[in-house]
Amino acid sequence: MLGFVPPLPQQPGRPPSSGHMIVCGDDALARRLAVELRFIYGERVTLLLPPGRDANNPETPLTQRGRAAALFGRMSAAMNRAGNGSGTTGGNGTTGGSGTTGGSGDTNAGVEAVRIMEAPEPSDDVLEEAGIDRAAALALVYDDDERNIRAALTARRLNPRLRLVIRLYNRKLGQHLEELLDQAAAVAMPGIDPALLDASTTVLSDADTAAPALAATALTGSSKVIQAEGLLLRAAERPPPGPGERADPGLCTLALLSSTTNDPAGAEGSDSSGDEAPLLLPDERAVAETTGRGTVVLEAISRADPDRPATRMGGRGAPLAQIFSRRLRWSALGFALAAVALVVASLLTTEDTALHSAYLTLLDLLGMNDPAEDAPPARQIIQILSGIAGLLLLPLLIAAVLEAFGTLRTASSLRRPPRGLSGHVVLLGLGKIGTRVLVRLRELDIPVVVVEEDPEARGIPLARSMHVPTVIGDVTQEGVLEAAKIRRAHALLALTSIDTTNLEATLYARSVKPDLRVALRLYDDEFATAVYRTLRTAHPQALTRSRSVSHLAAPSFAVAMMGRQILGAVPVERKVMLFAALEVAGHPQLEGHTVEQAFRSGAWRVLAIDATPPADRNPDLAALPPFDPEGDATPPPSGLVWDLHPGYVLRAQDRVVIAATRRGLAELLRRQRSAVPGR
Repeated sequence: MLGFVPPLPQQPGRPPSSGHMIVCGDDALARRLAVELRFIYGERVTLLLPPGRDANNPETPLTQRGRAAALFGRMSAAMNRAGNGSGTTGGNGTTGGSGTTGGSGDTNAGVEAVRIMEAPEPSDDVLEEAGIDRAAALALVYDDDERNIRAALTARRLNPRLRLVIRLYNRKLGQHLEELLDQAAAVAMPGIDPALLDASTTVLSDADTAAPALAATALTGSSKVIQAEGLLLRAAERPPPGPGERADPGLCTLALLSSTTNDPAGAEGSDSSGDEAPLLLPDERAVAETTGRGTVVLEAISRADPDRPATRMGGRGAPLAQIFSRRLRWSALGFALAAVALVVASLLTTEDTALHSAYLTLLDLLGMNDPAEDAPPARQIIQILSGIAGLLLLPLLIAAVLEAFGTLRTASSLRRPPRGLSGHVVLLGLGKIGTRVLVRLRELDIPVVVVEEDPEARGIPLARSMHVPTVIGDVTQEGVLEAAKIRRAHALLALTSIDTTNLEATLYARSVKPDLRVALRLYDDEFATAVYRTLRTAHPQALTRSRSVSHLAAPSFAVAMMGRQILGAVPVERKVMLFAALEVAGHPQLEGHTVEQAFRSGAWRVLAIDATPPADRNPDLAALPPFDPEGDATPPPSGLVWDLHPGYVLRAQDRVVIAATRRGLAELLRRQRSAVPGR
């Protein structure tokens, strides 16, 4: 297949890369990651894809390679339009029979920009052909954990200095794999100081990266939480202030939302550069001069508790309402009231004490008392009524035993939505993404009802163990969403891997409840924007969000390939803002500048400084202490200083937490790479 990829426009001051990046994958994340590396970070990329149809869209006429070439073509055309507007032009490139997409420009003349290869497996021969020995980093983002692990072991053997970024769903296995591969790199190059070794292994999960943002769309409001060294950074969307009101900037303003956000026909999701587009990291002047636009502010920083297991719906034990039916409970209550009435009648008609009257009535109910032949008529009547009531007790006890036995038999089965459930979130799909979102929602104690077509889906055992109500059925069939109590639901999260299923479920849910909050996962970004605009026009009073997992996860994978740590990613409409930890050394825009001078509007902002001595610093700022069920463990004090003086001068030994756009962070990393000798 031939494809045309125009080159990037001229980018003055950017040095050529010393090593290319290799991306191996079989779905949208691989293509999105390659685009991120090429068009944001300016790296040379080799993209290795399996032959045949797209795994996400098997019915599409485009192959993996064809879809990748089309994506690169669209991005290159957009970049060239921007370049032509500034008076720069570039050359052309073609995709030949070797699977290589060349690109040329003023700064990259004669250098391959993007190379697309096809191979069923990343074997030794394939990786060597891709240039593994000369590569700076390798990303393994196949949807199969085993394939990623096997390829990672091969790559580490072929190039011990290689920086590895691996996609794994199993988080515990990922921690052990990181240690193993880093140890293997150190053993392969004895005599080299590990601190100077550029080889590192990072294991990430696209599900874990995207789950917080997807779960946040189901919350009241639009708060997003980023975790750093046991601290929670809460970013919240706030509506535009009314006439005479003053907007609260919180700790700092992170973004100005698009001016059309509150317009039913607004274009949230557009990445246009007009006045209606969202503005990330604005300066104080832009915030003061802008009216009628909502904001995203950093409103709170608090200490995070250790990771706790997700709570089960209904508590630890089964409540009485789940064991016995309502009809049986009402019958038992009626029988108890009848017994009390008989005891009271016995007290009023005889001279017995209350305890003796209750004792005799109980014996009569159980048919164990002697006939009251010589007793007064009142006593005889009460005994007859007690006997009749006792006859009703036997079927009641049998029904209770049968219902309790049935409850015990179905204790390990999926739970049905309770009759009175309301204000819950309906979650469609329990694959990798849906399972992680379910855990996140339960960690926040949000009631959930799950709809899944496959009874053997990945997340079904988790839903069973957490006692989450689950409806097994095709969501496109009539009655399935009704069984999930969609009429009384607060939000719908359509997270299946099929676009048409998510869209059909959303349209049907909106027809049932027009004001329902909806977030749907869509594969194609242009299609997602069109769906968003149409839904906003048809239902102007309802909140609609469309999200792409690869769009949310790709920035974290790209930054990891550059050797940096992402603390979190916050979606701002259809854009992404990143929170990262950086060493000041080697960044000329930071080192020697004050906090105020280091701020670059629309690019980056310094939020905090790690005051911990370099030798005692935690390498992973996002790490939390393990959960202690006894509650005796005291978390270590944080070394991060958030209340920064604008005049503080950043030193080379400082480590900072910054908020940055993708292009702003890419500029910082490019400048640092050019400042390091020999790179």
